[in-house]
Amino acid sequence: MQITSAMKMVSAAKLRRAQDAINQMKPYASKLQEILINLSGSLDVNENTYGKIREENRVLIISVTSNRGLCGAFNNNVIKEVKRLINEHNSSEVKVLSIGKKSFDAFKKTSHVPGAGYPEEPHTVYENLTFDEISAIAVSVMDKFAEKKVDKVYLVYNSFKNAAVQILKSEQFLPIQKPEVNEENKKQLEYIFEPGKAEIVEELIPKSLKTQLYKAVLDSHAAEHGARMTAMHKATDNATDLVKELKLTYNKARQASITNEILEIVAGAEALNG
Repeated sequence: MQITSAMKMVSAAKLRRAQDAINQMKPYASKLQEILINLSGSLDVNENTYGKIREENRVLIISVTSNRGLCGAFNNNVIKEVKRLINEHNSSEVKVLSIGKKSFDAFKKTSHVPGAGYPEEPHTVYENLTFDEISAIAVSVMDKFAEKKVDKVYLVYNSFKNAAVQILKSEQFLPIQKPEVNEENKKQLEYIFEPGKAEIVEELIPKSLKTQLYKAVLDSHAAEHGARMTAMHKATDNATDLVKELKLTYNKARQASITNEILEIVAGAEALNG
């Protein structure tokens, strides 16, 4: 009970920092997405290297989990979704790039381990969770797609909603999908491109992909601490209830022992008197 209570407090402290990080990231990510939406009426993403749709012969799944357990179903939900995607693409060659030791351990002895060209230990990014660290992983994936060694990339992770709720998300990372244009932003689609359309595409889309992956990892990092805090809170409550039950059982056993001793003393006294 003391251990789980201490772990809950540690996770609560880490959750605050992780939550601040994702909250600071979201405005930038949403503004970048807004720019893509506003340009999508004039910009054909299929003209870009990362927007070309090909036959799905080789599929890569980026699985984002934690390095440690004791966080409820947090990691199992991601691993189950990854296995579902693998079964869904059973006719294709499927590889799993694991960001997080739990996913790495789940697939390291399977045929889904990615080959050369990917980071060897991507789970080490949690030791120094920065945009540059995640960008290196994103670039390696983008290069594989550009070289036609991967035809489709999925991103599976837990999104942080609050300390008690994590939302499992499975998104298409590559090829990029054209953002939806609704009636509200249709009137904003007239642009003069400077320096030019091709230059904007080449600069904006890779940055958007790096940001998307970084946001997913930050989201998962915050969700992990929320899940662990909730799991340790429940474990502490269960331990508290168990302590109460054991105390009651102990007191009943102790009372029964005392009663038996009293009965033996009374019986002995009566035998002497008789």
